[in-house]
Amino acid sequence: MQGGLGLSKQRTTASADSALLHLLQVIKQAFNVNKSPLPWTKAISAGICSGIPVLLGLLADNLAYGLLAGIGSLTYLYVFNIPYAQRAKKIGFAALGMSLSVGLGTLLAPYPLGSAIMVGVIGMVVTYLFGALKITGPASIFFVLAFTMATGMPVDPALAPLRAGLVLLGGILSWMIGMIGWLHNPFGPETEAVKKVYVELAACMEAAGTRSYEEAKLKLIRQLEITENILLAGRPSRRAPEPYVRLLLLLDRANLIVVQLLEHTETSGETPDVEIGKYARSIGERIGERSRAGFIQEDLPSFRPAENHHADQLLLKVQDAEAALHEPLSRLHQTAHFTKPALSVVLGGSFDKHSIVFLTAVRFGAVLTVAAIAAFSFDFNRSFWVTLSCAAVMSGSTVVSTFHRAVQRSIGTILGILIAFAILSLEPQGYVILIAIVVLTIFTEFAIVYNYGIAALFITPNALLLAESSSLSHDAAFFAAARTVDVLAGCMIGLLGTLLIGRKQASRLLPHLIAKTIRSQQQFLLLLFSAQPAHPAAAKEPPERSKMQTNLANVNMVFTAALGEIVHRRSGPELLRPAVSSIERLGYLLDACWKYGNRPILPAPVHAELLLALEWMAKAAEQRRLIRKTKLPELPSLPAIHTEIACLQLALESTYPPETKA
Repeated sequence: MQGGLGLSKQRTTASADSALLHLLQVIKQAFNVNKSPLPWTKAISAGICSGIPVLLGLLADNLAYGLLAGIGSLTYLYVFNIPYAQRAKKIGFAALGMSLSVGLGTLLAPYPLGSAIMVGVIGMVVTYLFGALKITGPASIFFVLAFTMATGMPVDPALAPLRAGLVLLGGILSWMIGMIGWLHNPFGPETEAVKKVYVELAACMEAAGTRSYEEAKLKLIRQLEITENILLAGRPSRRAPEPYVRLLLLLDRANLIVVQLLEHTETSGETPDVEIGKYARSIGERIGERSRAGFIQEDLPSFRPAENHHADQLLLKVQDAEAALHEPLSRLHQTAHFTKPALSVVLGGSFDKHSIVFLTAVRFGAVLTVAAIAAFSFDFNRSFWVTLSCAAVMSGSTVVSTFHRAVQRSIGTILGILIAFAILSLEPQGYVILIAIVVLTIFTEFAIVYNYGIAALFITPNALLLAESSSLSHDAAFFAAARTVDVLAGCMIGLLGTLLIGRKQASRLLPHLIAKTIRSQQQFLLLLFSAQPAHPAAAKEPPERSKMQTNLANVNMVFTAALGEIVHRRSGPELLRPAVSSIERLGYLLDACWKYGNRPILPAPVHAELLLALEWMAKAAEQRRLIRKTKLPELPSLPAIHTEIACLQLALESTYPPETKA
């Protein structure tokens, strides 16, 4: 008995030691420095955006107005390498949203409870929109900043239109600077995305037959999805110009090559000729060049004679892709079929109690409201810094990244306050404030790619200058002490809120969403191979396809969030990685079958066996145990799909071993 108790105590101690080591590892990760090139263009452009409004304010002898417009210039921080059509909408939305936030903050400043509720609503709505639409960037943080700063300004609701208008002017300036690149390279982001597809395609061909092939295949499929979304986001509203059409055709040809590659490797078991991989890479290198002349004969890769039909077809499809670079459009067979889901479908797909986007947005808004109420209740000086710090911490995409943000912002802010103390103690005036804001903005953009904690060194003094320069009625030491307390309180509330509400939220959702995704693939498979629907060029997108794509997006987001949870068990999310990868690859293959037609009609018995096998897999994921393993029917006409379904079954069996009878 004592031996059993001793063993139990040893296990408890070992578990505690393991948890402590994991926590220390998480803290250490917060100080990791990323190796990324310095974003010179974005940093300097951001500095210009922040400096011009302040300069105009100084020239007009009204620094306060210049600093207000400077808040609007923060919209430039939403500029990323995305299509200019999408960028115009995104920055425009950010400018209008921040302007509206300042207006609402001015109107609600006299009402602390109303302000607390509204800041939660703003945080929740913007977080939901950015998550559902998969928009890259700082999400709701600067909307919250604009609102909370307005509540900390001298109370005067009558000034709401003026303040909102000045912020909007700063946002318009950022919009203009952010769109300058369109003048000389209107399809630059789309071109870079298509080039990456061919690089990944070549890497996948080179990895065929090796242990890294499955990973390379998944990276390629993800890049195809990303590129398709980028091209659709940048689709011109009117007649598409030739460069854009060529990019669509090149993406279409890449999809055809991938489908043929998968059939080639699964049917023959052979790896593609290495020269074909070099050929695909050379196509990627030429995309976007002004000269579109074809390869000269001596530069063409030399190919060995094809040994089977699939190898012949693979080479022909790569040659078709090369022709899309330089042949006149009139000679090309234009078969690119890409459809963009309706906005209502995208937003509706995330508005669900099992959606991580919806749950994260609700949590963000609720904790933000609590932080604001706490700040008002305990009478913090300039209480909006508490709410703002809380929002910054919760902007992490996972629980681990939230913890990292809390550590980084706490340490970075304390050191940043020392910088702010040094600047404010000099009682800066006029052009000194202007230069400080521009330099700090540039350094922020340089540092953010390395580590958020380093960026906080510059974010803090910059924010203090924007908020306090026009009203320095207290000494610098007072501001430094007050801001330190505010930031630490906000970080603590944000971290506690995330840990209490969403610590294991993603891992609890994951089995249900995996089962839901498998069942949506089951329904789409039934549609594809039970009859021959109209070709996608002439058919309306079936609801089964949009449902499958929505579920695939949700399961990927939840899986990523689950991996970011602080506490892991051996049977945790990491063990489900092979299953999630198989689901993603199967989804791509089913989608490719819909796009390119020529689908076989499977006999009813084969359909029944397939659907039954997929249903048992869904139940295994849902109930976290492999209830029954069924034999898959042979699919000689669909070798790649058969392989992926078998991989999914094997992945679930590895995660949830079959039940054994006593």
